[in-house]
Amino acid sequence: MNHAELTTRLRAAGCVFAEEEADRLLAAAPDAGALESMAARRVAGAPLEHVLGFADFAGVRVAVTDGVFVPRHRTELLTATARTMLRDGGTVLDLCCGTGALGLVVAQGRPGVRLVATDLDPAAVACARRNLSGVTAEVFAGDLFSVVPHDLRGRVDLLLANVPYVPTAEIAYLPEEFRVHEARTALDGGADGLDVLRRVAAEAAAWLAPGGALLTEAGPAQLPAAHALLRTGGLQPRTVTDEETETHVVVAGR
Repeated sequence: MNHAELTTRLRAAGCVFAEEEADRLLAAAPDAGALESMAARRVAGAPLEHVLGFADFAGVRVAVTDGVFVPRHRTELLTATARTMLRDGGTVLDLCCGTGALGLVVAQGRPGVRLVATDLDPAAVACARRNLSGVTAEVFAGDLFSVVPHDLRGRVDLLLANVPYVPTAEIAYLPEEFRVHEARTALDGGADGLDVLRRVAAEAAAWLAPGGALLTEAGPAQLPAAHALLRTGGLQPRTVTDEETETHVVVAGR
């Protein structure tokens, strides 16, 4: 199968960036049989990153396996913001870490940084351990703070909390490749999309070091409520916005 044939198949399946995806599939496939299998999966609706086995995020290539949340390029605003706040030797806690991409990008090249990551999904934890193997061995499977080492209480400089924030009723309107192929627990934020953030906000201040901060994403309609619940948790929130991507990162300092 040549590039033109593959592009035609992908375009017929509704792939908006068919030519670019054809380039990537051809580059990744070791032989014709593998290419046919990969193309068939993509045409059937599997996310390109699941088909390739990796995602490119903020200049870093991270492993992604079936069912695991694919890091979104829009979340690069969160990592870029976090990197401006992190000092050498600081401590980073990545809750709902998924593939571990956020912690990896934030901590890379920063001497002495301690990175701890957790996720509820065993498949995501396995991915994160693979991606973070050269950075940290502290990747834990469990619910939010329940598996975080106790010595981190009051010592976390940056708490990355890319929690699920899609309201339950809106999941049905997500693109099929997310709705069908990613774990629902990585998407569903409850009735207003803020259920998990409420739980994080209730405990965050106890884990943050003086001057530490929590960083999370929220939809524009969720910002007032997100700020209110973070203030209730003893934090001072502000919003960083990228108008081009319509991304909103809430930074809540202790």
